Amino acid sequence: MTSPIFSARLADLRREMTADGYDGFLVPMADEYQSEYVPDCARRVAFLSGFTGSAGFIIVLKTRAAFFTDSRYTLQAAQQVDAAIFQIFDSADKPPLAWLEENAEKDAKIAYDPWLHSADAVERLKKALAKPGAQAVAAPRNPVDAIWNDRPAEPAEPVRPHDMIYAGQAAADKRQHIAAMLKKKNVAAFIVTDPSSVAWLLNVRGGDVPNTPLPLSRVILHDDARADWFVDARKITDGLAAHVGDDVALHAPDQFPPALASLAKQGKTIALDPAHASGAIVDYLRAAGGKIEPMDDPCDLPRACKNAVEIDGMRAAHRRDGAALVKFFSWLDQNWQSGNLTELLVEQKLASFREANNNYRGPSFDTIAGAGDHGAIVHYRATRATDARLQPGQMFLLDSGGQYLDGTTDVTRTVILGAPTPEMRDRFTRVLKGHIALASIRFPEGTTGAELDVLARQNLWAVGLDYGHGTGHGVGAYLGVHEGPQSISRRSRIALQPGMVVSNEPGFYKAGHYGIRIENLQTVVESVGMPDGNRKFYEFETLTLAPIDRRLIDAAMLTDAELGWLNAYHARVRDVLRPMIDDSAAIWLEAATVALAR
Repeated sequence: MTSPIFSARLADLRREMTADGYDGFLVPMADEYQSEYVPDCARRVAFLSGFTGSAGFIIVLKTRAAFFTDSRYTLQAAQQVDAAIFQIFDSADKPPLAWLEENAEKDAKIAYDPWLHSADAVERLKKALAKPGAQAVAAPRNPVDAIWNDRPAEPAEPVRPHDMIYAGQAAADKRQHIAAMLKKKNVAAFIVTDPSSVAWLLNVRGGDVPNTPLPLSRVILHDDARADWFVDARKITDGLAAHVGDDVALHAPDQFPPALASLAKQGKTIALDPAHASGAIVDYLRAAGGKIEPMDDPCDLPRACKNAVEIDGMRAAHRRDGAALVKFFSWLDQNWQSGNLTELLVEQKLASFREANNNYRGPSFDTIAGAGDHGAIVHYRATRATDARLQPGQMFLLDSGGQYLDGTTDVTRTVILGAPTPEMRDRFTRVLKGHIALASIRFPEGTTGAELDVLARQNLWAVGLDYGHGTGHGVGAYLGVHEGPQSISRRSRIALQPGMVVSNEPGFYKAGHYGIRIENLQTVVESVGMPDGNRKFYEFETLTLAPIDRRLIDAAMLTDAELGWLNAYHARVRDVLRPMIDDSAAIWLEAATVALAR
């Protein structure tokens, strides 16, 4: 049945498009900072379609509209997006630009908001539209905003210093280090557009977007280590100016475009990351005759390769997080059979255990609490409409994490409610074997995540099974739960280096039945005790501390080495967390970590 609300909004948008002389308009799930999690004022995809996931893209033409998301959200999109209004696609099968090439008419003017698309994305759009003879047009105003009468205000949450006891390196030293890199490349200034890089570079944290302590702002970093920071004055807290120092000048955000023009007119080379910087920034620089140098964000690798203080903080955060998880799973085992537990109630209970922890500042992402078939929806989020009761015989998938002043956590555990079927145990054990393979591997310097991804999939592949998401993503230190440039996936091209933190999360999803995922965070460390090695080797140190459900494991399928890893991991979990929990939870922990034998 067609939704009258979203049909009316599309009709309103088309009227605005026509008034502005456009034949189509692109609507990404993006803000002008290219954030992963966008503030409410930037959730234009949700406004037009009702889709609440974090990855969506809409193309609206005069007579048709298309909605795109990735494999994590295809089931969710089918439930939330009206197929009578939108053609719905998995972007892996039909990328938005491929659809646009097929559907844009010759001489059509397809508009886009240049602040909401990266410079690289704009170039790809122009090339795609050139094939049917259409034209990409940068819209001076966003027509979606013109019809969004109750659009939320832009966020203005306080920005606070991130203390050295957590950061481990002074902001001035970071600026000096990056500035030296710029000088070597004969670059006068770099435009820092990623709020994660701003937060890391200046040792500050904010709260402008959900789940991630980011101040939405930009920095122009000069080759002499001076910085111009464009940040809303409403966000400035007492002592912040002194914290960032005299070499960091604060400016209002509306001064950013004039500053770009002024910088461009100096005739010096200006660098930016075209994969992240908005197309509008490139437009301003080009209009003023600027010399633009494409460059990977020089903050990316230093931010990813965490220092010793940050890694110690991550370890401490995971210990506290692990204690909260043990208390939660102990409670769950004691209460699920009542028949009164629902996904939302369980989610709230877990939050209450985390909130009791020191340094806790909130979730690192929206908790995924999927009972039964909901667990097969990779990025499921329970709502009042979908909130399901936990039932005997179900698998229950819980993916959650916390933001702490000293670290960020992300952990998934899948548990059985009652007795598992043989198929459940087989699939769970295959996922576990892949998890152990990735956790145990030693690899030479220069190895990328793409080279390791197959380790986690091999036991599923052996019987014709797979999962659609990457095996691991980078994680920040009290920053984004998804952090680049490192990852463990088929597309990763960045060598893994000491101090990087990545997730290890193979899974299996049987649509309409159950989902399985086992996720720990792990950090790259240098291998020791390899006397015959002729190269530098690395391995992973597991940070996450939480039992893996023994009831779902078929021990006969594990090798001696796999069984040894599991039992050693459980012994470590027990030894580290026992002093941090009460006697009731300790009894549960003892039982959950008993050595497994064939």
